[in-house]
Amino acid sequence: MCPGITTETNKRLVKEAELFCRKLTLSHYENFITVSFLLPKKLRRAFYAVYAYCRLSDDIGDEHDSTGDAKQEALHRFDVWEQQLDDCFDLSKSAPRHPVFIALREVIEPFHIVKEPFADLLKAFRRDQIQSRYETLEELLGYCRYSANPVGRIILRLFAALEEPFREPTDEQLSWSDSICTGLQLANFWQDVQRDALIGRCYIPLEIAGKYDVSLDGIMSGQRETPQFREMLRELTADARWRLQTGQLLAASLPKRLGRNISLFIGGGLAILNAIENCNYNVLSKRPAVSKLTQCRLLLRTGFSGF
Repeated sequence: MCPGITTETNKRLVKEAELFCRKLTLSHYENFITVSFLLPKKLRRAFYAVYAYCRLSDDIGDEHDSTGDAKQEALHRFDVWEQQLDDCFDLSKSAPRHPVFIALREVIEPFHIVKEPFADLLKAFRRDQIQSRYETLEELLGYCRYSANPVGRIILRLFAALEEPFREPTDEQLSWSDSICTGLQLANFWQDVQRDALIGRCYIPLEIAGKYDVSLDGIMSGQRETPQFREMLRELTADARWRLQTGQLLAASLPKRLGRNISLFIGGGLAILNAIENCNYNVLSKRPAVSKLTQCRLLLRTGFSGF
């Protein structure tokens, strides 16, 4: 890993890096349980490393304010982070010293991980520094192509690595995975309209806002919900729901123990959409959240269900 240090030191560094990634993963509350008893133990080490990479990559952009200098600083940090990613996947080089890349290097070969989806995520995070509005739904889906879909493709390869011999995911499986991840990303966007507005971002496409005569500038300046806003969000959540439900085909295409994890992710996204609907789309007044009781019910229902 690193020249000039002993094997025992390398082992210690790997162990510390893996512990760092595990703690980071389990300390972040998402909208549903990130690592459940459904996830095979053989995958957890790799899953922690992947999650830690995604989490810290996202944090690089979010830790800066909206000023021009701060955005330039974030872009510079992304360049440095991506160089470490390049070095991590170049197995002829020593791994970077950051614990995320130490842990990630250890799972590249055993789980047949490729660099492209990790690099794609950085394209989306860089885009957040220079773009805060989207003209059309298609343009927003193009953003999701880099911000969300790579995560599903990474996880799909992790699942495939459990089977012998390893088989590349099919084009159909990749398409279903993209549908799930885009649906999850959209569900988070519509849950967090108010939170995003506070940091100067709005993911509601201008064409859809115009269709319902909703002012995005009004949303950004603290405007409350209107009947038109609620009808607009009804259409947007219905679109996200359709994408998540389409992805159920991926769960059915995998061995049951793996498909159940996919169903859990889908169920988490649907739970967010249900929470939005249950508050009558009033997401500007209060952020709709999925309760821990709902999470537990979802986990139990998925764990004991078949396909």
